Amino acid sequence: MEINATYTSLVALGDSFTEGMSDLNPDGTYRGWADLLAGRLAARTPPGFRYANLAVRGKLIGQIVDEQVDAAAAMKADVVTLVGGLNDTLRPKCDMGRVKALLGEAVERLAPSCGQLVLMRSPGRNGPVMERFRPRMEELFAHVDELAARHGALVVDLYGAPVLGDPRLWDADRLHLTAEGHRRVAEAVWQTLGLAPEEDWRTPLPAAMPPGWATRRVADARFARQHLVPWIGRRLTGRSSGDGRAPKRPELLPYEPLAREPR
Repeated sequence: MEINATYTSLVALGDSFTEGMSDLNPDGTYRGWADLLAGRLAARTPPGFRYANLAVRGKLIGQIVDEQVDAAAAMKADVVTLVGGLNDTLRPKCDMGRVKALLGEAVERLAPSCGQLVLMRSPGRNGPVMERFRPRMEELFAHVDELAARHGALVVDLYGAPVLGDPRLWDADRLHLTAEGHRRVAEAVWQTLGLAPEEDWRTPLPAAMPPGWATRRVADARFARQHLVPWIGRRLTGRSSGDGRAPKRPELLPYEPLAREPR
């Protein structure tokens, strides 16, 4: 990848990770790594850089294929990012063969339609939930590597970065990155695209005293009440946090920040 490459358009596909949860704007919308990346690309590109973000929280890989892939392919962007399938792996029952086949279908339709397709090995917070689903995630990521090699896509390896397992980079729901986490992901994608590094996104956070037992138990109780129980309720009733929600940037238009400039 050329270090002086110029990109004039970006389309992002996926779920809550690419929508930007939990990098909250003052107006209640989400920013996230894809918006940050678009802002940085726009700053180094002649006027007219275009950006679309089709990602919607809660989407499974089948929904991404049905609702986002054709629209993205029609946009003929310089760069397309696709991150999907992780929500499927977190379901109690998951047909990994179907998930991998759908991801392969998405890649086959997107790769010929864009200048550069970018895939990811998503980050995972350390903890018991991660350990339970790790085999599925690693099976998915191995397939990502195979698809990338077959179709000339780039892979951003966030899973292999210890710093992104640090709980301090994850929001209270333990599923979504903080603003600092999204900022590091944006830098990782930036560098994968062959652009000059601004920092080492893998740098560990400063050492800190771990919280005490009582503090951890209070946090666990709050997490269960505010996030885990509602999540289980949606699974049992077949609902999703993204039901009825439209993408925040459904069209490939000149980039403008939604609520605040990237740092």
